Amino acid sequence: MSDKIKKLDRLKDAISNNKDIKDEHKEQALSKVKEWYIEDKAEGILGEELLKITKEFAPILEEIGLL
Repeated sequence: MSDKIKKLDRLKDAISNNKDIKDEHKEQALSKVKEWYIEDKAEGILGEELLKITKEFAPILEEIGLL
């Protein structure tokens, strides 16, 4: 699990457990966190899947910041 994903998980937990934030605002924030989580996870999965095809993708993935 990437550091970004871990931070998003911690953020999600902190938002969910905060008693001072209205439920409506929690829902909006958690929706945004979910979007960011999916985007970050998709980048990681894409890189992993391409490397399964061939390790020759590594330089390309490194160049564009996916590794």
